Amino acid sequence: MTAVARPLRLRPKAVLALLLASLGGLFAFLWPLIVQPGARLESTSAPLVFALLLPVLLAVVLAEMSEGGMDTKALAMLGVLSAIGAALRPLGAGTGGVETVFFMLVLGGRVFGPGFGFVLGATTLFASALLTGGVGPWLPFQMLGAAWVGLGAGLLPRARGRVELAFLAAYSAVSSILYGVLLNLSFWPFALGDGTELSFDAAQSVLDNLHAFALFTAATSLGWDVGRAITTVALVLLAGPAVLAALRRAARRAAFDAPVEFDPGTVAVAAPMMR
Repeated sequence: MTAVARPLRLRPKAVLALLLASLGGLFAFLWPLIVQPGARLESTSAPLVFALLLPVLLAVVLAEMSEGGMDTKALAMLGVLSAIGAALRPLGAGTGGVETVFFMLVLGGRVFGPGFGFVLGATTLFASALLTGGVGPWLPFQMLGAAWVGLGAGLLPRARGRVELAFLAAYSAVSSILYGVLLNLSFWPFALGDGTELSFDAAQSVLDNLHAFALFTAATSLGWDVGRAITTVALVLLAGPAVLAALRRAARRAAFDAPVEFDPGTVAVAAPMMR
């Protein structure tokens, strides 16, 4: 009987760490819509978000390891997929919205689960930034956005075959566009200054600022976001079946959830030979 590749289970500590990371990330993105009128937040706060994000990511990994959800084999797989994603990203990033890395985040999160996908998204963007010299105040927001892409892929309903590919393609399209929207929200308050129809104004209502932000997104990056969505959907549909099969085969062979057991007979026979 063939073993089934199952996603890595989320343990209570890991769930708590993911919730804290997500809540902190939502505040980092949405602060323009919830601050008091007249309040301001300097763009130099982004490195502080980065400094807070890394310990939380480490807490996710440690929580998974301490409760048996992520072992050294899973960490090795995380390193391999992060390296592949970091190598893929420069092939298309910045060219008409073409992004070649997001389909790997979606498929990795789908096979190995939401906790793995969350860490995979963040580590992939971090490794890519180191590889391409893209470290800057935007990096923590990119890491959070990519982490949520991997997390969401791991939370999709169970399915196989064409139905699974349809789920993954639809999710890839939506998450690719939402990623761009979130990244816009991270720098929009500082991008245009005051006095334009597209500017953030802390004295305005939430609806007025949302309207200005929607116009800003449509005018600046919607084309790139749609390009990212098309690229990711195409890669999922074309390469998805083969990549999913390879990842699931690796997961079965690694047997992440299999407990380590020792055979007393083997130990007894080996002991005299060691004397």
